[in-house]
Amino acid sequence: MYKPTIGLEIHAELKTASKMFCSCKNDPEEKKPNTNVCPVCLAHPGTLPTINKKAVEKVIKTAMSLNCKINKESFFERKNYFYPDLPKGYQISQYLMPLGKDGYLDIEDEDGSRKRIRIERIHLEEDTGSLIHSGKGDYSLVDYNRAGVPLMELVTEPDIKTAYQAKAFASGLQMVLRYLGVSDADMEKGEMRCEVNISMLKASDGDTGNDKATFRSKDGISNLKLGTKVEIKNLNSLRAVERAIAYEIERQTEVLKAGGKVVQETRGWDDKKGITFSQRKKEESHDYRYFPEPDLLPLEISDEFLEEVKAEIPELPLQRKQRFKKEYFLPDKEINLYTSQKELGDYFEKVISELSDWIKSKDLKQEVKTAEFKKLAKLASNYIATDLQSLLLSKNINVLSDRFLITPENFAEFLSMIYKGEISSRIAKSLLKEMFETGKDPSQIIEDKDLKMIESEGEIGKVASEVLKENKKAVDDYKNGKETALQFLIGKLMAKTRGKASPKIAKDVLKKLLD
Repeated sequence: MYKPTIGLEIHAELKTASKMFCSCKNDPEEKKPNTNVCPVCLAHPGTLPTINKKAVEKVIKTAMSLNCKINKESFFERKNYFYPDLPKGYQISQYLMPLGKDGYLDIEDEDGSRKRIRIERIHLEEDTGSLIHSGKGDYSLVDYNRAGVPLMELVTEPDIKTAYQAKAFASGLQMVLRYLGVSDADMEKGEMRCEVNISMLKASDGDTGNDKATFRSKDGISNLKLGTKVEIKNLNSLRAVERAIAYEIERQTEVLKAGGKVVQETRGWDDKKGITFSQRKKEESHDYRYFPEPDLLPLEISDEFLEEVKAEIPELPLQRKQRFKKEYFLPDKEINLYTSQKELGDYFEKVISELSDWIKSKDLKQEVKTAEFKKLAKLASNYIATDLQSLLLSKNINVLSDRFLITPENFAEFLSMIYKGEISSRIAKSLLKEMFETGKDPSQIIEDKDLKMIESEGEIGKVASEVLKENKKAVDDYKNGKETALQFLIGKLMAKTRGKASPKIAKDVLKKLLD
């Protein structure tokens, strides 16, 4: 049996107004090639870079949030390699003194247990341009809009053992970046990019049958001795990370079982075929000939600056999970939803705040108020996580969109109507849909659409008599002991009243008539 050891290298473009070393606009939405460029990011002779302080701040904030030690003395270096999308012929990066090191991120494993993934380093560099290849493959064009964009690189220790854990780490990091506001981390747009290093080890005696190879990150070396390392590049979704690793584990295992040797190489991922493919053999780590960037002064980070950055760190995903569980008594599935979709969780809390004010205004004992709050929190979550989510998905928007029209106040009023029994669940669904489409408050819609609940026993009794006449078989079934027939009759009555009849009164009236 062979066991994998996996490390991740993750790049994230930072959300800054300008690029890393010049004043060009940092705009990932720009479609026209070579628009946001200048002599500095195009490496014209005689130009000098200047450090984007906000980018440094954002990387330090991320490193602090991931429990890293901050290097208070750091500097930039030139990483030398030649490629068409690198206008300088080198990349300004960090190697010896990254801004953050020796951190960790706790993830939830498949069985629900917590696993700690250590982080070797977090450093700051500039992004490259992007290549646009012709359909026939006979030429490539270069777009330098992305060249010089602030780029954070994070390298994990080889602590990851499964494809699921790798996906969980990438997902967890993505959430942290979004909570901090340092990056949108949209993988489809290339704002977050993952590379995987994977090595297989024979579980029985630690011998893969291959020559031992040091497990390396691209820019660092671990002391861990494992089997031959394979790197997988260009993984542009969380699903691709999981699938590529799962495939590569299976591929390498089959090679080793057959008595073969895994080749040290870089492989790509074909998402349509669901396979990795060889890109180039990689016998040795590339010599990037790092040396200090002569055009930039070293960074000296003061305690005061670190305190300012630390004070800006908001509640992070794990903290939110724990607080939601403690404060709102919600099931894990819903807590995970409000953690992964921060904007939806914020909306839920705004609605709860309105409902909480409503409960506080009532003259009740504290234990009764607490019980009511629990019920309302559950009711709110039920409608937000299901009905509202469904409406949002139908329009492909979220609660931050200009097209989302339901205010937290109106949603809270809608929920209080359900809670007080003023509208049935059937009316609630049509009412919510109308609120979603128009943005009107629920009271106005009920008046305009004549949706007010019927609570008169006499009025409901007339409809109930009609229902019994029209459904004689169900009446006989009920009298013969079939309790489900009563629910059928209630459904018919609710349909006749367009969901306006009080379900409780409808049930009582029908039972009286049947008995």
